[in-house]
Amino acid sequence: MESAVSHLFQTLDAAALIELALIVVGALVLITLEQRVLPWAADKLHGHYRHMVLATVPLLRLVIIGIALLLALPIVIEPSWQNMAALLGTAGLALGFALKDYVSSLIAGVVSAFERPYRPGDWIEIDGIYGEVVHVGMRSVALVTPDDDYVTIPHLKLWNTAVKNANNGSPRLQCSAGFHVHPNHDARQAQTALENVALTSAYLQILAPVVVLVRELEWGTQYRIRAYPVDPRQQFRFTSDLTVRGRDALRQIGAQPLLPPAEVPVVRGASATGRRA
Repeated sequence: MESAVSHLFQTLDAAALIELALIVVGALVLITLEQRVLPWAADKLHGHYRHMVLATVPLLRLVIIGIALLLALPIVIEPSWQNMAALLGTAGLALGFALKDYVSSLIAGVVSAFERPYRPGDWIEIDGIYGEVVHVGMRSVALVTPDDDYVTIPHLKLWNTAVKNANNGSPRLQCSAGFHVHPNHDARQAQTALENVALTSAYLQILAPVVVLVRELEWGTQYRIRAYPVDPRQQFRFTSDLTVRGRDALRQIGAQPLLPPAEVPVVRGASATGRRA
């Protein structure tokens, strides 16, 4: 075994060591220059061109490292077919372990193409990240969150993470606006007032059902409006409209708002969110 390993590497003399040092130093100098010059040049540009120049920084660094390795390998390793096959086999094995998650994501991407747990236009939540699907690739799914963040999530999350789909390929996405009031009020009048709030919203999908749920708790009364906006992208404006006008409607009938005690868990669907309850 030691003999096989010794035949793989060449004997490094002073000239070879100097050549290796020059390659390493040259690569480090080029990487340092491109990491300083390209960002400096990008700052002189604007808009799309600035982002294009900044995006080339990691790519160019990878190219420099790759060229340096190609120049250094023939100095360190005897360039024969047997040695190259052994080297490529070892590199392939290491690469396989390194890319196992990548391959898993590709396989999950194929599965997602048939099962369709999400598709462009769906509003989904994965690992606490909620947003609209804007792209489904072979390796990952891309979301745009309500805060306008672009998030890329690998498909391998399908193996062990629940995917919550709010509209599942349809234009119907249920929104929920919750209210907590003091129990000393007319519950039927409050329920009717909240129904009218939903029915008079400019964002309401008229043909979809409107429901006002009532739940009596030890510390107060909980109301929840469940309705559908015309377009799923209007969900946050819709829930804001329901919340603001719902509070006003409850105040007009004398229902006093009440904050739930910190130790009492609030029903998830009762918060003002734009998700399917």
